Amino acid sequence: MKVIILAAGEGTRLRPYTLDRPKCMVKFNSKPIIDSIIENCKNVGLKDITIVTGYKEEILKDHLKNEKIKFCTNQKFNTTNMLASLFCAESEMTDDIIISYADIIYKQEILELLANDKSDFSVVIDSNWKELWSIRMENPLADAETLKINAAGNIYELGKKPQSYADIEGQYIGLIKIKKDALKKIIAYYHNLDKRAIYDGKNFDNMFMTTFIQSIIDNLMPVKPVFIKGGWIEIDSVEDLNNYEKAAIKI
Repeated sequence: MKVIILAAGEGTRLRPYTLDRPKCMVKFNSKPIIDSIIENCKNVGLKDITIVTGYKEEILKDHLKNEKIKFCTNQKFNTTNMLASLFCAESEMTDDIIISYADIIYKQEILELLANDKSDFSVVIDSNWKELWSIRMENPLADAETLKINAAGNIYELGKKPQSYADIEGQYIGLIKIKKDALKKIIAYYHNLDKRAIYDGKNFDNMFMTTFIQSIIDNLMPVKPVFIKGGWIEIDSVEDLNNYEKAAIKI
């Protein structure tokens, strides 16, 4: 099993911390986010790690120079989105893969749970999401996205704007696992998409990951939730860091 970490982004909402380093090197509890992710991978026995870099990649590469890690570069990191970064690492998609965003910190048990899941395509979903969002902001509903599960236990909707809390059965946290055989179908599906179309208001290069997952659900295969109850954080802004500090959050 391989791990692909998506770390190309600049993280403008984390300025000034990201003026001299990529987003994934911002520190939480005195440790860069990327160090926490790599440490978890190693502890779970996941040693084949590729990081997709972009913004200030030389800083990240130097930081990890003593690690046995592969790098792929998203040369268009400032004009593309997370999904485009993922496919910069297409050459590494030759086995079961775990995909991790690089602005999240999560407990080792969460990664173990995902690694052991047997589904063809699975994503980690926090059913206690509101607890975290209430620390981060005054109105969780304004920021959260829909997540709906059908009678078969599969996700049938995610990433939309919710009308009420009833539309949210959890939040996608930015951790995905895809089995090798399913991955072949997904790669082919991605390359066959209309490059000129607009996807949830975005062009092909800026398609959201959740938009792509929704398209897979609608047209290709089921996507299974792997449910957790907290044990992770997203670091997207200076406000996040300040609010976590006030709440004395530890992961």
